[in-house]
Amino acid sequence: MHDLVIIGGGPGGTAAGVYAARKLLNTVLIAEEFGGQSTVSDDIQNWIGTPSISGQKLAESFKTHLEKYKSEIFKIHIGEKVLSIKKENDTFVVLTGTQSFQTKSVLIATGSSRKKLTIPGASEFENKGLTYCASCDGPLFSGQDVAVIGGGNAAFESAAQLLAYCKTVTMINRGDKFRADEITVEKVLANSNVKSLINTELVEVKGDKFVSGLVVKNKISGEVTELPVKGIFVEIGLIPATNYADGVVDMNEIKQIKVDSKTQRTSAHGIWAAGDCTDGLYHQNNIAAGDAVKALEDLYQWLRRR
Repeated sequence: MHDLVIIGGGPGGTAAGVYAARKLLNTVLIAEEFGGQSTVSDDIQNWIGTPSISGQKLAESFKTHLEKYKSEIFKIHIGEKVLSIKKENDTFVVLTGTQSFQTKSVLIATGSSRKKLTIPGASEFENKGLTYCASCDGPLFSGQDVAVIGGGNAAFESAAQLLAYCKTVTMINRGDKFRADEITVEKVLANSNVKSLINTELVEVKGDKFVSGLVVKNKISGEVTELPVKGIFVEIGLIPATNYADGVVDMNEIKQIKVDSKTQRTSAHGIWAAGDCTDGLYHQNNIAAGDAVKALEDLYQWLRRR
């Protein structure tokens, strides 16, 4: 019987693992790989305490840090995928493709993946001007003209961040109105450096070694235009990695796990969640790590009172 099973090897899972090990909890950490979404980034500049690091090196640092704590009571299983969590009396059974783990508590930190553009050129220029993280990559486009794809709050939050660095920001939405709340839309679009295109379809990402333009088509007139942007920031939604917990914890309409923001507790007694797989308002590496530490502090007290 374990005290805790941590699911995930990104910043949330790693932070949880470090704290669990230091608190001497009998713990198993299960993850398909280390790193999370940021492994694809060439240059992360907002990981606190590290001015610049690649996604791959960040993943290696997670692995190195956790392996310092490997012991009889802190085990790491990498390359394993969790298939389900089952309630068994007042404990849980976490099932992977090869084995099962019985535990008193669970911390879910499996993050999410970004919905990807599928137009010609999108995959070829990913991380070569096309990116899915304004907070990570925005400073790399200082003084440049960029585009933000999407019409929700995440797209407008990205645009607001990019205005600190970029020459112009063009908001592109395929619908006839933006989905973000009206106050946010009005505030961002009031900036003279922001342009907006609605009823606009994406046709192709253009470039050589890096992005040089984005071809778009007006759905009403049929007019095709190439926008001379150097950066394309995509905010068209997230796909939380939470299928294995469906029916075990409460989730919102896009399958993010609902949590108490004070403690990271889920609706299931004995299960916590942290990071991008939750319904938290903001999602970043540092926030995921903070969520996980918060969860571990609460979880530890909960275990002591059992």
